[in-house]
Amino acid sequence: MEDYGSEELSVMLCRMVYLTYTRYKNGLDQILKEQGLTMEQYLVLVNVRYNNAPMRITDLASWLERSVNSMSMLIDRMVKAGLLNRIRDKRDRRVVNVSLTGKAEATLEQAIPAAWEFMQRTMSPLSHGEKRTLGDLFKSVNCKLLEFLSPGVDVEGMIERDFKQRDYVMKLWRMQAQLATPKAIRSYGKTRNARVPAAER
Repeated sequence: MEDYGSEELSVMLCRMVYLTYTRYKNGLDQILKEQGLTMEQYLVLVNVRYNNAPMRITDLASWLERSVNSMSMLIDRMVKAGLLNRIRDKRDRRVVNVSLTGKAEATLEQAIPAAWEFMQRTMSPLSHGEKRTLGDLFKSVNCKLLEFLSPGVDVEGMIERDFKQRDYVMKLWRMQAQLATPKAIRSYGKTRNARVPAAER
């Protein structure tokens, strides 16, 4: 990287973070499109599946850093697509929960190995130590973002909550990894290649 000044380098890094996220999302959307899902829909389904569904819409919004209103609109589209069921809480009828449909379960069986393979492939250039360093760097930037978005907030408490969620997410990914065995991935690859003409591979 060229010898930029500190301010110029900050701007460049912000641009790189934006491009990396956008390309990551586009890539995962492309992978999941074969199962008829977007990245956002996939994350909703995974969270509902491994959070002891049914799950409250407000909790989903918190997990995915979305407003409750935008999450509700996404849930509406997924209900219409036959991926989710809405369930009123028996103890409090004001609370709306969601659960997976049979269609969603079947879709995840194919989507999980595909997404897992994509995530491993995109991070493969980094060593284990580099991944840990990158994680620490993102944590530092996140602290500043939290201070900006919520002035006066208990940043340390929010970071601690993030870490608890991270540990829980790791448990989810380990569950997914069981489905993303080499055999499952090979099976996904054969199915995918069978749908793609040889000239396009």
